[in-house]
Amino acid sequence: QIERDELGSMILWGPPGSGKTTLATIVAHRTRSDFVKFSAVLAGIKEIKEVMAAAEKGRRYGRRTVLFIDEIHRFNKAQQDAFLPYVERGDVVLIGATTENPSFEVNSALLSRAKVYMLSPLSTDEVLTLLARALKDEKRGLAAERVEISEELLRQIAVFANGDARAAYNTLETAVAAADRDAGGRATVTEAIIEDAIQRKMLLYDKAGEEHYNLISALHKSVRNSDPDAALYWLGRMLEAGEDPLYVARRLIRMASEDIGLADPAALGVSVAAMQAVHFVGMPEGNLALAQAAVYLALAPKSNALYAGYSDVQTDAQKTVAEPVPLRLRNPVTGLVEHLGYGKGYQYAHDAPGRLTEMQCLPDNLKDRRYYRPTDEGFERKLKEKLQAIEEWRKKYTR
Repeated sequence: QIERDELGSMILWGPPGSGKTTLATIVAHRTRSDFVKFSAVLAGIKEIKEVMAAAEKGRRYGRRTVLFIDEIHRFNKAQQDAFLPYVERGDVVLIGATTENPSFEVNSALLSRAKVYMLSPLSTDEVLTLLARALKDEKRGLAAERVEISEELLRQIAVFANGDARAAYNTLETAVAAADRDAGGRATVTEAIIEDAIQRKMLLYDKAGEEHYNLISALHKSVRNSDPDAALYWLGRMLEAGEDPLYVARRLIRMASEDIGLADPAALGVSVAAMQAVHFVGMPEGNLALAQAAVYLALAPKSNALYAGYSDVQTDAQKTVAEPVPLRLRNPVTGLVEHLGYGKGYQYAHDAPGRLTEMQCLPDNLKDRRYYRPTDEGFERKLKEKLQAIEEWRKKYTR
């Protein structure tokens, strides 16, 4: 398509340093169309309209415009919508680059008019090849520095880069700049210099990006699968990368109710206590409180009975939003409403033997509905026995 200059709109999705901008640069050099590079970080609606007006004018004179938008996920819905009519009419061929999942970050209407190409991270060997090439490149690389560096140290940089060619080159460049020079101007890069350069390259962690959701998903699923080692690892990955510890604490609280529930009622308290501990002592001291909660949740008995029950409730609540509260359950706070039947038929459980009555509390059309179905796990086994006893009593005494 590039060779024939027959490009269609596309989204280039891949991690940092995987070649998205490089591909766009190749298009810029090969296409006979007008090529416009656009940054979603710097541009607004005004700039979009100006570029689109120029593209529309160019099409009237038989010129196509290829528009490259870097970090398209940073445009909001209104900004992305501004491109749509021009893409539909063929005024522009849109090439969007994003590190985030386009299914979540690009408008569905725009996404349906573009092909999505997923770029994988570079392998360690591929990054190593690029680093070796940079050391020999006299025009754009580091050949003039006459760098002395071992293959082992280059591989260390490549591994650290985790598929990001740009990060690898920047780390190498930082190390070379810090290296000592001999009398002939040769730069010798040592292991200590590499370690220092890597430490300066703080891990970039987009707290609103896909990796943020991938990591919390990994933690949640590890807890659900009763794997304390994996839970600790994914927790550490987030905290060491700079994730908000209170966000992690909130997610642990959710896990305690969703995946453990009443199988271990203490799990919720442990999670809430971990959040309070982070409030009290701050970070990094609070990391152990979160670790304690994560391991506790991972090893606690599991039940999703509350989660499943409430999911059913949500469905029924939406379908029966106009269902009136039975009169027997209404509070007769005035003589008028008491005259209308409020409270009639109400039975006070504390006055009944066993603290049980046959009074029906659900609406008539839901009277046989069962939302909470306890499992045999942990404390829920006792709750299940209790519930079975209540149901047997009601079958026996309810008229």
